[in-house]
Amino acid sequence: MNAESKRLTSTEITSLCAQYHQDTLAVCVAKHVLATVTDAEIRSLFGFSLKLSEKHIELLTAIFRAEHFPLPNGFTDEDVDLHAPPLFTDSFWLKYLHDMTIHGLSGYGISFSVSIRRDIRDYYHQCNLDAMEIYNRSLDLLLAKNLYVPAPYFLNPKKQESITDLSYALDFVGKQRLLNANEAGNIYFNLRKSMVTKALLIAFKQVSKRKDVRKVMETGLDVAHKHIELYSSIMHEENLHTPPLLDNEITTSTHAPFSEKLMTFHAGAMFKVAITYYATAMTTSMRLDIVGHCEACILRDLKVAGRCSEVMIKNGWIEKPPEASDRKQM
Repeated sequence: MNAESKRLTSTEITSLCAQYHQDTLAVCVAKHVLATVTDAEIRSLFGFSLKLSEKHIELLTAIFRAEHFPLPNGFTDEDVDLHAPPLFTDSFWLKYLHDMTIHGLSGYGISFSVSIRRDIRDYYHQCNLDAMEIYNRSLDLLLAKNLYVPAPYFLNPKKQESITDLSYALDFVGKQRLLNANEAGNIYFNLRKSMVTKALLIAFKQVSKRKDVRKVMETGLDVAHKHIELYSSIMHEENLHTPPLLDNEITTSTHAPFSEKLMTFHAGAMFKVAITYYATAMTTSMRLDIVGHCEACILRDLKVAGRCSEVMIKNGWIEKPPEASDRKQM
């Protein structure tokens, strides 16, 4: 490898900085959970998760220092109040960890695929293994506690058939055909994530003391509620079940366990990642009404993510990423 290829590329820098922010946020969340959770098995899993995040941060820090790259600020102990009472039930945090691990697996896969240096690829390879371990442990625990509601089951077809009628994908007048397994699966998956997001927004709004932060949480709640109602109605029309709401797993605490910066960042991140999942659902669905709904959801989520960024920028909570050199001024 020549000297030039040893330098971090722009995509590597972007993914490493994003990973640093996500892991430092995860550390803050895990510390709050460990200070408040009572279930021994969930406590043990979050303890394991915390150790992995701390290991990732240690490795990231070493990479940044070796490259003489300024360490991102990320999130610190100042962003979590370990004396705050529980904000959610123990079972919510288990569901939360499982869903966040799915986000992590998606992010690690993309980061791995855009990395060139072998040490960076090795890092993300290990991160994927770590995330898969948490995924397995969290899912096993959810199943053991009867807390996991799987997506709808479909009967096996008697034989494989080809699509021969264009109306299967282009019929947008009159009664729509039944959802296929792919469409129903995508809707269920996005519904589950919308319900986690909604619960987070309700809780963050409940404990926030800042008007601008509370306002952006309200905006996000309106969008999340609209998406949940929309896709739940589509599923119910075909007698398919939906995931259970998590609103009742929020406590009545008004003491914020996290900083306003962390809560705003977390809310924005949830809507940004939702955009990628809606995009996947849109490109893999064949019913035009589903495609249109996904496109509309993406636009609404973009607006909420933008509002979160506005609040972050106005309060100086966003770190400026490296920029291309201005050759015109040289």
